[in-house]
Formats: sequence, structure tokens, C-alpha cells
Amino acid sequence: MQESGPKSTAVTAAVIRTPIGPLDIESVGESAVCRISFHSRGRPTPGSLTGLLAELARQLDAYFAGRLETFDLPLAPAGTPFQQDVWRMLLQIPYGRTWTYSDLARRIGRPDAVRAVGAANGANPIPIVIPCHRVIGTNGKLVGFGGGLETKQRLLLLESGQQALL
Repeated sequence: MQESGPKSTAVTAAVIRTPIGPLDIESVGESAVCRISFHSRGRPTPGSLTGLLAELARQLDAYFAGRLETFDLPLAPAGTPFQQDVWRMLLQIPYGRTWTYSDLARRIGRPDAVRAVGAANGANPIPIVIPCHRVIGTNGKLVGFGGGLETKQRLLLLESGQQALL
């Protein structure tokens, strides 16, 4: 993951179909993925994607089919140094496992920053690939997710082997 987000403003974008609905995907040229957004209002990009966005779409398809546990893509999420720390730690949550916001705060060395960790988690610009859906409330309940709690539950069920999405 790049430290300070994209250096260039040349963004390539597409809309792809997925089992959880259309997603807007963006990259900084061919250098790094910078955004995935839920609830796209655009139409899926006709024809074939090329380059990095095609690779992102391929890896997302494999993930939704249960064939991919770890994404291998260059990432450039734009955010503050604190957000970057949180997002790097999210990448350490194993596939099929969950951590609480408190766990995440402790692991970045900021045990008293649980609310700030929650805010950074919610600001994650590359959900699924940076697995913010793997963070749950201290009471074990599903809380907050940009794609909606139903989508979060579906992703966690997929990763636990209890539900296929394709």
C-alpha cells in the first residue's frame, strides 16, 4: 500500500457487476487501485476492462466465487497517516476471521482510540480488498459498513464457508 495515496490525478474508472450489486472501481492510471464504491448509479462498463481494473475485477470475481482469500494488487488509498495505519492493519486480519474495533485499536498501538479507529475503518476507500467488513462490535454484533449490514453479513458468511455468493 502506498503511504500517502495517489500522486497523479489521472483516474481510470469503471462499473462492474458483482453478486453484491454494481461496484464503482477506480485506479490511478495503471499504478494502483484507489477506490471501490458500493451502490453504483452507473451502468456496468460494456465490453472488456483492461489493465489494472481488469485485474481488480478478475480478483473480485475469484473472491466472490470463494477461490481467493488474499488480494494481490497495488493499492493507493488516500487518507491521513492515522487512517493509513488503520487500513494497513486491516490487511492483517486473516480471511474468515473478525476483530473488534478494540482489537484493531490495540494492534495499532492506540488502545484508547477506538472511536477514531471506527471512523478510519468507515472511511476506508477500498472496501473488500482492504477488509473493513472483518471488523465487528465488541459485543460481537455487526456494526457499520458502507455496503450495508446485509452485505457485510454476506461477505463474512462467504469467508466462513457458509454461503456462496455466485
